[in-house]
Amino acid sequence: MWGQLAIKAALSGLLIAAASELARRNPGWGGLVASLPLTSLVALLWLWRDTHDPARAAYFLTGTALYVAAALPSFLLIAALLRRGLGFAPAFALGCLAAMAGYLLLIWAGRRWGLPV
Repeated sequence: MWGQLAIKAALSGLLIAAASELARRNPGWGGLVASLPLTSLVALLWLWRDTHDPARAAYFLTGTALYVAAALPSFLLIAALLRRGLGFAPAFALGCLAAMAGYLLLIWAGRRWGLPV
């Protein structure tokens, strides 16, 4: 069990490291790699390997899409704040707060309308 967890962690970490290294060389390409649903798809592969449950996989994918939509404005906010000269740490903190607000809104809406969140 620990060996499988270590393999999952190493592969996932390599994907993040590759995106950040590519972004150092070319921010556009790094953004493209970071925007790919690699983490979600790798998590889906691990989930499928562990459960072979189509309903659980569908629920996972729907929840992932909803949470991505809730967090997207935070990326735009951070970019806008950085362009206006705000320091990285405050822009990042405000972006994290915006993402958390989006998540809370999604959780509220999910409970109200029965979304898988």
